[in-house]
Amino acid sequence: MVKSSIAGYPVIGENREWKRALEAFWSKKTSVEELLQTTKEIRLANLKKQQQAGVDQIAVGDFTLYDRVLDTSAMFGIIPARYNWQGGQVSTSTYFSMARGNDDAVASEMTKWFNTNYHYIVPEYEGQRFQLTENKPLAAYREAKQELGIEGKPVLLGPYTLLKLSKGYEEKDVPSIILQLIPLYQKVLQELQDEGVQWVQIDEPILCTSITSDEMKAVTEIYSQLTKNIDGLNILLQTYFDSVEHYEDTIALPVTGIGLDFVHGGDKNLENLNKIGFPKDKVLAAGIIDGRNIWRSDLDAKLILLETIKQQVKAEKLWIQPSSSLLHVPVTVRSEKKLDTTILNALAFADEKIKEINILQAALTQGKDSVSADLKQNKESLVAFNALPARKRPDVRDATSGSILSDSKRNSPFTERKVKQQEKFQLPLLPTTTIGSFPQTPEVRATRNKWRKGEITDQQYKDFVNAEIKEWIDIQEDLGLDVLVHGEFERTDMVEYFGEKLDGFVFTEKAWVQSYGSRCVKPPIIFGDVAFTEAMTVEESVYAKSLTDHEVKGMLTGPVTILNWSFVRDDLSREAVTNQIALALRKEIESLEAAGIHMIQVDEPALREGLPLKKSEWKQYLDWAVNAFRVSTASVEDTTQIHTHMCYCDFNHFIEAISDLDADVISIETSRSHGDLIESFNSYHYDKGIGLGVYDIHSPRVPAVEEMTEIIDKGLEVLDPSQFWINPDCGLKTRKREETVAALKNMVIATEVARERLGVTVK
Repeated sequence: MVKSSIAGYPVIGENREWKRALEAFWSKKTSVEELLQTTKEIRLANLKKQQQAGVDQIAVGDFTLYDRVLDTSAMFGIIPARYNWQGGQVSTSTYFSMARGNDDAVASEMTKWFNTNYHYIVPEYEGQRFQLTENKPLAAYREAKQELGIEGKPVLLGPYTLLKLSKGYEEKDVPSIILQLIPLYQKVLQELQDEGVQWVQIDEPILCTSITSDEMKAVTEIYSQLTKNIDGLNILLQTYFDSVEHYEDTIALPVTGIGLDFVHGGDKNLENLNKIGFPKDKVLAAGIIDGRNIWRSDLDAKLILLETIKQQVKAEKLWIQPSSSLLHVPVTVRSEKKLDTTILNALAFADEKIKEINILQAALTQGKDSVSADLKQNKESLVAFNALPARKRPDVRDATSGSILSDSKRNSPFTERKVKQQEKFQLPLLPTTTIGSFPQTPEVRATRNKWRKGEITDQQYKDFVNAEIKEWIDIQEDLGLDVLVHGEFERTDMVEYFGEKLDGFVFTEKAWVQSYGSRCVKPPIIFGDVAFTEAMTVEESVYAKSLTDHEVKGMLTGPVTILNWSFVRDDLSREAVTNQIALALRKEIESLEAAGIHMIQVDEPALREGLPLKKSEWKQYLDWAVNAFRVSTASVEDTTQIHTHMCYCDFNHFIEAISDLDADVISIETSRSHGDLIESFNSYHYDKGIGLGVYDIHSPRVPAVEEMTEIIDKGLEVLDPSQFWINPDCGLKTRKREETVAALKNMVIATEVARERLGVTVK
């Protein structure tokens, strides 16, 4: 009989109870005991919901206090020495220090989880001896069984994925690291087996990347060792986000089941399934429902796909599940009360995806007639949605089919633009700036909320925002920053703000998803064709510029980031949607320039995260993604300086694409990765302006001048001082006023120290 399965569920709760519990603890409003009790209640509520929905295989152990990769590091004692951990079970203090830093130690690096907008904490190898500090999957299994009677499926991040996501080791260290990990994983599995656990899910998404044949041989050897003395425990090796790179080797691994993604990379997985087959003695956990997007599935099409899969896999060996963990989608559509009914009926969040799985399971086991009403409603909802006029606008389609998409070159090369811009702006060596946003205090958020509810007038809200802009322009001048920003106080989110002012977007009330730590975002939904309607940022930028003699940057979010940080329609290619956004932003940039704003920052922090998992597909993606950015920015004059910003991802094999953007200045995170990116410039000559972030804004600590000076010095070893800008890693929206001012003050002092060493005096 076909079974249903869930690879993971959102941790945040329907009303972000998890976020509030964490932040109350961090602000010392609650104790660690209260934190653990509250999060336990959220965890059990999540499990109970799945239990009541009738899910056969419920994942346990996927819940986290911050990040599952960090949980795995803590479980195996992969703790950097700077946190002064002395062994044994890792305390919440040490755990959160790794995530957020403390007064004495910087946080561990944070980067994107494969090609998603979720961030994980990077494990750091320092030659330490690993140890099993706690069997977290076993504790999760016991809790679910004792509290709710659930025979759960413990979830564990696989050893090879853990290794490949870690940093600090060389290739020669790999065998010794694997030899350390295998006994620890064996012990975890043995204890699960002794407990009577029936199934354990081991996640190895790394198998969907371009790993080599030799790397796959290492995976085979690892699993041969892991399963050597395990005979009473069924292991599901779970992959997701693309097709597996080595299909035959993967399905031959000594495990009881394989989880494959039939949504992302599904064509290739299906091709391999039909061509090569599937072991008769193994379970196939088929990822049929999209675990990363929010659209209702075409259930008729899914049933056709399942019938194809059933030609290779018997019903009793088939599980139906989402393509990945559901942590990437909001919790439930039930929380949405204001969306247009036609659009609302086209959405499926985590709970609705579970219902879709139930319908498919029933159709296969009891026949289509048993769910005929559900299938009929599904079809009618999709037909009505696709008939919306906003889904196919002739004016937008005509614009994106024209020659303007090939108009992606600036008037002059960078070498010529640089001279003109230096003459125009007269900036000092090592100019200082920030990335864009300043603290969104409770007062800012409360005032915006009052305005949205109609409790204050448009003019009152505008006056409030202008007062905030003026205050922070004054602060920036007092600190001695060279290039200022208006602070973005009018913006809730760097993507949502623009989506609200462009056609083709809709917005939810409570469709939150976790981005990193307690940071939750509410992505816009691109449901129709995207078009410019009116200027979006000009008024605030012009006002800020009127308050100072300094240059003030106009601030925009780039086309690829708007795409990647939204839930995107699935009936058009991502390239086509990005081109629509690019043309809309081009009009906004031209509006800023016409209004006298001659430094314009077009942020693309999500450019890297959209990179396909397969290296063979990188060039195609980068060609259209880079071109979309250039289409947005190419029409400005030589004396208008285009900036961009990126953060928290591996840039070491990405430098050439960054250069191809042809931005005059790019700012990149380097502090949290402890300056690792700087090594890239030893092998690649980057000739444009670049700001290497000198301190981590995701940590509440105020870094010392010496820390920033060290990063500046490292940068100056490989970069010419004339191209070097000084800035924080990212925007400062989430930080408090006092720590922001203190950190920026230290940044300016560190810059002055560097200038003195270069023999430069700035008056």
